Amino acid sequence: MEPLSVEGAEADGFFDILEERRRSSDFSHAFRTFNPQPYHGATPISAAALNRMVLESQYLSYIIQEIVVECDEPREALLEEASALLDEMSQNLQLGFIRLLGFALSKVFKTVFSSIHVNEDGLTRLQQAIQEYPVILMPNHRSYVDFLVLSYIMFTYDLSIPVIAAGIPLMGMKLIGEIFRRSGAFFIRRAIGSDKLYWAVLSEYVRAIVRTGYAPLEFYVEGLRSRTLKSLTPKLGMMHMVLEPFFKGEVFDISLVPISISYERVLEESLLAHELLGVPKPKETTEALLKARTVLKQDYGCMHVYFGNPVSVRDLVKGKINRREYNLVPRDLPMKPSKETQEFVSGLAHMIICLQERNVVLSAWNLMAVVLLQNLQGIDLDLLTHKTLWLKSLALRFGANLRWPKNVSDSVVMSSSVSLHHSVVCCERGRVFLVEEEGPGPVTQEEGVFRRAAAVLMCASYRNQAVHVFTRPAMVAVSMKTAARNKTDDVFHHFKFLLELFSNEFVLIPGQADQDFEEGCSLLQKSGVIGRSDEEICVRDNGQETIIFLRAILQPFIESYQAIQDPRACFFIETDLKKCSITSLAYQWILCSEWVPSESESKQLIKTSQ
Repeated sequence: MEPLSVEGAEADGFFDILEERRRSSDFSHAFRTFNPQPYHGATPISAAALNRMVLESQYLSYIIQEIVVECDEPREALLEEASALLDEMSQNLQLGFIRLLGFALSKVFKTVFSSIHVNEDGLTRLQQAIQEYPVILMPNHRSYVDFLVLSYIMFTYDLSIPVIAAGIPLMGMKLIGEIFRRSGAFFIRRAIGSDKLYWAVLSEYVRAIVRTGYAPLEFYVEGLRSRTLKSLTPKLGMMHMVLEPFFKGEVFDISLVPISISYERVLEESLLAHELLGVPKPKETTEALLKARTVLKQDYGCMHVYFGNPVSVRDLVKGKINRREYNLVPRDLPMKPSKETQEFVSGLAHMIICLQERNVVLSAWNLMAVVLLQNLQGIDLDLLTHKTLWLKSLALRFGANLRWPKNVSDSVVMSSSVSLHHSVVCCERGRVFLVEEEGPGPVTQEEGVFRRAAAVLMCASYRNQAVHVFTRPAMVAVSMKTAARNKTDDVFHHFKFLLELFSNEFVLIPGQADQDFEEGCSLLQKSGVIGRSDEEICVRDNGQETIIFLRAILQPFIESYQAIQDPRACFFIETDLKKCSITSLAYQWILCSEWVPSESESKQLIKTSQ
């Protein structure tokens, strides 16, 4: 296989794993000899033996005894309930089903994607890490395809198949749920609440997998799929569970592997947009999956999967946590994490997401979407090409990884991107517009607004995949505008305010405001946009265009906070809100956030806009 050329510091050595599949037998691939090298400290055990280990653990026994005392319930009944929970939850990984899934996915992926590019050097590092310590795979989460493609890649490269934390709705899919279970998925309820017994069974099950090195464990630190395709702030429950065996000295080290999955076109793009507009999420059923099979007849372009450098928990924890406190409590007993442990886990989770973002591979379409959202009334194709090429140069200077086909003219790259994303944009008479969804019968004003919103949201989701590249420089640009003087201290004060304001919008490592400010300023300075000294920051004459563009990146987020009456955002508003339509602001808020309006809220937004 020839390596794919991707521009950017972290983007060398990609290979298309579908190339070989198009040339040889899928059956031979699925039923070849599979001989992965497991963790050297692991004692091979069956899924049933793993479950017995959990049920017989001193930790679970202790929790059950606590519940007996607190709730006066029979111990035998609680043991039976714990066993039932474990049966509902646990995986039953079997190689035969991995082979079956591998054969089926080869057929599907060759139909749906033009290519799936993987960095083979990352897989080499992963193979070494799996043999040395328990490994936690931590991909970003943008599609239902994520966990399927990762297991497929692991199988293709003879790596240990991971066990995967999955939402329990997938378990309810007839036949499919059982195939997933036997392919390594274990199922977690989304609403656990204060169910002490469930928490105990789940946490002990996860710790047993890590402690024994049963298999690499895969989970999404963001928790759920991002509806906006923008990184979500991390959820820390599972993170605490996987790290506890290290804190308690049950394993020497744990390797965390950040994985960045990038889609040129996401299968669920329309579904995600409608969810954001308040349309109830379809229930995950086998019948619904079969009805959606028409999706598989479309072209979704290429996918990139980047396996990052394994992160050693042991190396990172030095000087941050005193693990001797764990020696004061028997390993089998529950222990509430200290404040410093909670801060370490939170910072580590944020760092993993930042590493995921750093290794995302952007396409020409991501940059086009940024430009289109600043020209919602349409833009000439020639001007769109010019602005996109300018943005390409800026993104590369800011450290982005970008797939831009070589030996192909820029006009062909642009036209092919428009063609691939025909559900979002169209080009007529040399002008590019967002398209509205088609529907039966005459369109009411309310339906027209809804369809227009869906198109904006789909375009915004692809813009959001690139936002992280510009976030820090954009915050510096806005802070320079709002600071009374160009003094570095004043700009930094406003920058820290923006970090706090957008702490739930952009994933930045807590407590690193100085580093983020320095990075933002450094990128602007190296790009010739600003000049600075220790005391002052100023915009260069040839940097005005970049500064205006970067402010425009953050402007919808700022206006959106104003739209929901957050007084902290008022200071940064540059436009007269009385001249802005509420529909525009509603679009901006929805496309920038994870808020999902109810049906009544959606109707009220539309009514107000009229």
